[in-house]
Amino acid sequence: MIVEAFVLVFGLGVALLRLSKTPATFPLRVLSTIYTDVFRGVPVILVVYLIGFGVPALDIDVDRVVLGGIALTLCYTAYVAEVYRAGLRSVHPTQRESGLAVGLSERQALRHIVLPQAVRNVGPPLLNDFISLQKDVALIAVIGVTGEAFKQAQIAQAAEFNYTPLLGAALIYLAVTVPLARLLDWWEGRRER
Repeated sequence: MIVEAFVLVFGLGVALLRLSKTPATFPLRVLSTIYTDVFRGVPVILVVYLIGFGVPALDIDVDRVVLGGIALTLCYTAYVAEVYRAGLRSVHPTQRESGLAVGLSERQALRHIVLPQAVRNVGPPLLNDFISLQKDVALIAVIGVTGEAFKQAQIAQAAEFNYTPLLGAALIYLAVTVPLARLLDWWEGRRER
């Protein structure tokens, strides 16, 4: 949940930077474009591995769970930024212009008119990304996090040569992801009505 909150905020920031047209933000726009290209292009497991083992190699003492969270945040922020960017672009320019015409500032038009419409448009894809994020939490097991359900199931399976713990871990993931999928279906049905 903590990673999801950071991803939502940082993803929106990156998307807004990528869509900014002011000349002063050109360097930030380029950096945000490079960021999204790199972190969408590199496999998540590789980022988890590089951060999970690379940061401790620099003699920086950080808990591996935190390092896994940072890696997942970096990767999913890039994906979510693109979802937000598509949502912001889906709002017709006349919506912003209408807000400006009634006396709103550029920032107010973005906050009160454009963003609410964009967020409604991107709700289902965002929920999809968060379902994927819930499953990708298992990837932090590669850096030695033992508190994660998949890793615990692996340890139990190896000790007893019984695959039941792995099925238990699968049920835990289903208990998280299936309700999110049903929430997505409910949301889309509500929008259609």
